[in-house]
Amino acid sequence: MAKKILLDCDPGLDDALALLLAHGDPNLELVGVTTVGGNVGLDRTTANALALREYIGFDRVPVSAGASEPLLGDTREASHVHGESGLGTITLPTPVLPLSDVHAVDFIIETLRATPGAVHLVATGPLTNIALALKQEPAIARWAASFTIMGGSFTRGNATPAAEFNIYADPEAARIVFDADWQVVMVGLDLTLQAQANGPVVERLATLGTLADELILPLATYWVDTTNADWDGQAVHDVCAVAYVARPDLFASRPALVRVETRGEFTSGETVVDFDAPFPNAVVPVELDVAGFWAYVEHVYRLVATNHV
Repeated sequence: MAKKILLDCDPGLDDALALLLAHGDPNLELVGVTTVGGNVGLDRTTANALALREYIGFDRVPVSAGASEPLLGDTREASHVHGESGLGTITLPTPVLPLSDVHAVDFIIETLRATPGAVHLVATGPLTNIALALKQEPAIARWAASFTIMGGSFTRGNATPAAEFNIYADPEAARIVFDADWQVVMVGLDLTLQAQANGPVVERLATLGTLADELILPLATYWVDTTNADWDGQAVHDVCAVAYVARPDLFASRPALVRVETRGEFTSGETVVDFDAPFPNAVVPVELDVAGFWAYVEHVYRLVATNHV
């Protein structure tokens, strides 16, 4: 039976690729998409989700808009990475299908309430919607079949030397999420930077035809990190979070206690990870089967490409 997945996201280059994986894997059932301000503003992340829904073909999946700003502090975005629209150079057709009139927070709560233990919640943007849902209904921590995020790290940041962007964008929300009564699977930078769309990967993706030319390759090759000597291709961070739900066997993970720094002058948004704590609140993937990961992702993308018109 396919695993049901609810994806809270801020599309975003790699969020778009994660949506493609969540829709295309026959062993996953995408039951909802909720949007949050993050990589770009909420108006753009929502417009991107709506356009991607029709272009990729998950027409019956509701899309709900959520929080436009963090719980506290200034709004932060990453258009310098994702482009002003959030999707790099891509321009998709204007969507026709409507946005849901249910707020993302209410959609998350009601979806998990309706089928406790059946829906895997995945968050690939700032955790504002999830924190607000927890504050409104703490029981979602029990109702979710699992909860996986793309965010954080145990060695480094990308928004600052200490903090990964999704946590840095709303550290107060992240603290609420990690302090809740569930196990967070933290798919952080240390893992996702192993999933780079390097030259050989791009060559293989290029064989997927129109879908590759119009969507996959522009999304997977837009960002070039000229400051990183180890850069071998754009990392598909958010794809890893969806892949974890579908194929946890591709990841080597460790239990850990994760705390979120919210007040440090230089460390706000840092995830402080203790792998030796006696009472862990998280599972942290640390090593990726890179060849197996790309074989899985490419297989799913090929399935979508075959049916794409």
